[in-house]
Amino acid sequence: MGLYGGTNTLLCVHRVMVSISSYKTEHSQRSVVFLRYNRVQCKTTFYQKDVMHELIVALHLHTVYSDGTGVHADLAAAGLKAGVDVLIVSDHNVLVNDVEGYTQKGKRRLLLLAGEEVHDRTASVGGNHLLIFGHKVGLTRYAPNRQQLIDQARSAGALTFLAHPLDDPLPWLHERSFAWTDWNVKGFTGIELWNQMSEFKTRSQSLLKAGLHAFFPGFMMLGPTEQTLMLWDELLLTRKHPVVAVAGSDAHAHTYHAGPFKAQVYPYETAFRSITTHIITPQPLSGEINSDRRMVYEALSAGHCFCANDIAHSTRGFRFTCDNYDGTFWMGDSVSAKSGLTLQVRAPIRSHIRLLKDGKLALEVRDREVLTYLTKEPGIYRAEVYIDYRGRHRGWIFSNPIYAV
Repeated sequence: MGLYGGTNTLLCVHRVMVSISSYKTEHSQRSVVFLRYNRVQCKTTFYQKDVMHELIVALHLHTVYSDGTGVHADLAAAGLKAGVDVLIVSDHNVLVNDVEGYTQKGKRRLLLLAGEEVHDRTASVGGNHLLIFGHKVGLTRYAPNRQQLIDQARSAGALTFLAHPLDDPLPWLHERSFAWTDWNVKGFTGIELWNQMSEFKTRSQSLLKAGLHAFFPGFMMLGPTEQTLMLWDELLLTRKHPVVAVAGSDAHAHTYHAGPFKAQVYPYETAFRSITTHIITPQPLSGEINSDRRMVYEALSAGHCFCANDIAHSTRGFRFTCDNYDGTFWMGDSVSAKSGLTLQVRAPIRSHIRLLKDGKLALEVRDREVLTYLTKEPGIYRAEVYIDYRGRHRGWIFSNPIYAV
């Protein structure tokens, strides 16, 4: 299987190439090119444009092995009903072995993977939770030293995401903040830009609102907070590495009691139909767990993904791409801007589309399915899409960036 753009692609980027390697998987051959955007080193993967696939991932999930209410089989059954393709479970301070695998019903196949949400239980103040995906041995013993924890995870070939980096307390429900506070750490893969339970806490500061949001989650979801988006833009501009954004369900399926009232806040199936991460992959799930696991984590690592609110309307089919003489590039890729770029955002339905450059608005269109932007300017470009749903203008899709150098 050849590269999109052919041999000329590699020749055109030779001047800015730091290193290049080619490798062949069971189903595809890819070339990986490392480019430098100012202080940021980014990875670009050239795929054949016409063979890209989309998988829906529900991540940051909890079972009875920590503070969730279901077993892994319960989550898998709920995932199949919700229509997701991949579940990544991350119980607190425990990596559960021998649970990864497939669940199939008819033509629907779901892959369940196991990660870990690690934090220091001895700390006097909560927070600084790290999602770790792709390792084989638990890393809880490194929790007291967060930089060592990240370094050990990287050494194990794992991905690391700062969980709910900004998180409000919910005093009336005795829920404290679990925000990330140690901003001296480096080398992490990315952040959890959109966390469903954090949004519930932020937008449910009264019993009445909490009841409405518990039973009708579509009324709650407005998108990542403005502060979280600003934090992400700052990290993208100041860190020496890309910062991948993912969206997490933070699913527990807890039942809460408040006086005579009780409600299960987001059963697993409801959570999986709501805030998800969509990844762009070179093939669908094959049924071979090692190659599928690797493909899922490669897509997340490269930022070939977007954060989605699927409860408002299906986000399947969204695309944010960039074309130049070298070929077509995807979210997470780095591309040379010297010869000019055509950035294009495609939404599944007519919507409000915003294109941002270095955290500032570059162009927006309303009631459109496509936004096209021509430029020769280097920058970090990302897309946001909003739709009207249940009487509010709501955040719907938040892409990872394309890095123009």
